[in-house]
Amino acid sequence: MNPDLAQLHPYPFEKLAELKAGCTPPKELAHIALSIGEPKHPTPGFITEAVIEHLHGLSSYPTTAGTLELRQAIAQWLDKRFQLSGHIDIASQILPVNGSREALFAFAQAVIDRNKIDPVVVMPNPFYQIYEGAAILAGAQPHFLNCDASNNFIPDFASVSPDIWQRCQLLYLCSPGNPTGAVIDQATLTKVIELAHHYDFIIACDECYSEIYPDRGEPPVGLLQAAIAAGYTDLSRCVVFHSLSKRSNAPGLRSGFVAGDAKILKDFLRYRTYHGCAMPPSTQSASIVAWNDEDHVAYNRKLYTQKFNAVLAILSPVMNVSLPEASFYLWAETPIADTDFARQLFDQQNVTVLPGTYLARETESGNPGQNRIRMALVAPLEECVEAAYRIKHMIENL
Repeated sequence: MNPDLAQLHPYPFEKLAELKAGCTPPKELAHIALSIGEPKHPTPGFITEAVIEHLHGLSSYPTTAGTLELRQAIAQWLDKRFQLSGHIDIASQILPVNGSREALFAFAQAVIDRNKIDPVVVMPNPFYQIYEGAAILAGAQPHFLNCDASNNFIPDFASVSPDIWQRCQLLYLCSPGNPTGAVIDQATLTKVIELAHHYDFIIACDECYSEIYPDRGEPPVGLLQAAIAAGYTDLSRCVVFHSLSKRSNAPGLRSGFVAGDAKILKDFLRYRTYHGCAMPPSTQSASIVAWNDEDHVAYNRKLYTQKFNAVLAILSPVMNVSLPEASFYLWAETPIADTDFARQLFDQQNVTVLPGTYLARETESGNPGQNRIRMALVAPLEECVEAAYRIKHMIENL
């Protein structure tokens, strides 16, 4: 077995199951899960129908690079959404993947050079645990950048020493952030791109929440958008990861894409060809119609805006919580330890939330998830409102 497997931390939901063990929530209260970031809005019917209509494609092996039509649809969406001015090549700078999760993990395996001394992968803290696991199994050391209220939940890149940057081979970004919902602005992205060119590392930016922002709000800026604006028209050292899971409420479709630096994607395509992870033909067909439609995405944003408005009206008077710049999470402060809060909330109110410390690592500056919980507003509006009232009731009775 790979000896690095022993270094992997338990997944947050394993810890959560242990935390809830022995609890006996009231039977008269239906369980409400705000812990998992799995969209619960219905998948648009036209996407489902496209899958069914193209099931005959099962008789053919799909190519790892995907169909020209799919890459065209992705390129058109990217160009329009992030103002790329045509600086995206369909043949060399786009690669369909089976959801952003598998690609984010596989990417580190492909780009980390184990032959270099003490390779480092820099990542935000708190973070999506796939980044850490990918770094460890690629033979690199994770280096965490705390994201807390003092820096508006954005990594403090200026605090990174030259030694770490020199050893850094890969920087994971997540914007909009999971779990904070913070968005890295264009000026900061430009500085990070300049650092990548100076120290010769790759930026992998997870942008899977980019289309979930306040209704009628400003769309979050993207890494490729910042690169083009700064004059890096070849998108060198920049790679972004997108998915239909959140944007189109289609987590079961397992469809996304990677886009950016052509040289990097050429090598990543070679890796994926051996990995054997081509997207099924029916999934590709459904993905084309999904990327070509914005109406369902706008409607999706309206639903999340309704939930945020309703829940924040209930919770803001009793806890420190605010509307995120984007994503469907609330990153709320707790009046007691986050693990105690989560356990008591489940035991007393049958509501499940995720303790913030489970999403972060202890550093010299502490654990940035301490005394915070992540609430995913993915359930229907009525359930989110009911959960908010139960949380308020528990806080008032602590």
